[in-house]
Amino acid sequence: MELNATTIPLLFFVFILAMSLGIELIKKVPSQLHTPLMSGSNAISGITIVGALIASGRQGSGITVTVLATLAVIFAVINVVGGYLVTDRMLEMFKSRDKKGGKQ
Repeated sequence: MELNATTIPLLFFVFILAMSLGIELIKKVPSQLHTPLMSGSNAISGITIVGALIASGRQGSGITVTVLATLAVIFAVINVVGGYLVTDRMLEMFKSRDKKGGKQ
């Protein structure tokens, strides 16, 4: 897809629409379900990483596409790693402990 004067406003509109929808959905999630829901969305960030790697490695893509794809990879990796760390910490709360308070 070429970035020109007609596609940039359309892409910006899609971005704003997706951001608004995401904010509305997250506001309506109860706090008890927030962590399991966010840990489950790590697969979506994994797909973002693959798509951004493909976009950044295309021949003939401009510097703008390469920079945006690199930023997408960085932010998606941070999201995936953070999500798995939060999930691991959450699952640690459900493990049984012995009488001294140590882990089994």
